[in-house]
Amino acid sequence: MEKGLIYYPEKELIATPAHAKLLFEDLFISTEDRVKINGWFVPFEGSQSVLLWFHGNAGNMGNRVNLLQRLHQELKLNILIIDYRGYGKSSGKISEEGTEKDARAAYDFLISRREINPSQIFIFGRSLGAAIAIELATEIRTAGLILEAPFSSIEAMTNVIMPWLPFKGSLKTKYDSIHKIQQVQAPLLVMHGDQDKVIPFEQGQRIFESANQPKTFYTIVGADHNNAYVVAGQAYFETMAHFIEKLRK
Repeated sequence: MEKGLIYYPEKELIATPAHAKLLFEDLFISTEDRVKINGWFVPFEGSQSVLLWFHGNAGNMGNRVNLLQRLHQELKLNILIIDYRGYGKSSGKISEEGTEKDARAAYDFLISRREINPSQIFIFGRSLGAAIAIELATEIRTAGLILEAPFSSIEAMTNVIMPWLPFKGSLKTKYDSIHKIQQVQAPLLVMHGDQDKVIPFEQGQRIFESANQPKTFYTIVGADHNNAYVVAGQAYFETMAHFIEKLRK
């Protein structure tokens, strides 16, 4: 029941980067516990930088193709997006420990690529993916960490969604981002819609307040949980591009 409240995977991919006329590699990456996770590597000619993207808790990569196309176009770098175990074509069963292994396998894959500069790996996570991104950033060196709509912890989210639920402290799934972010030693950009009805805006603010410098907070005025880049328009991409470009230089 706990996993069913947190994860909403779908197996069918409704689209691929080919639908957005993007060249891409359809990858299967082995994790340390021998799970095969599916990912798409979308190259950008001439770039040694890469955005490692961890998506939210529902659907799969196929639901992110439109945003993938815009990020590729606007940020002008390589992109790797993965499906966690149990999502899309990835094998295995989803869990917090599993997503940590999936993220590390994706990072290890990138540092093995000759065309990628290991010092130019930027991590982007939104919603659940923000928690996964934070965990990875406590383990490795990243050029920069971008979080969209992060939450403090699963317990904090349970207090919001199901305040009546007893024994919230006994949940096995933690994603304790509010404490883990204090261990991250990387430039940080936090973006959050001030009308987010899924993950309260205040939780994004708490993550930001707990993080180390240097850090930037971008309030997406009027945005709910799933429409930030639509509501913000070009400013969404310009904010990310400016953050990345400043660090690349």
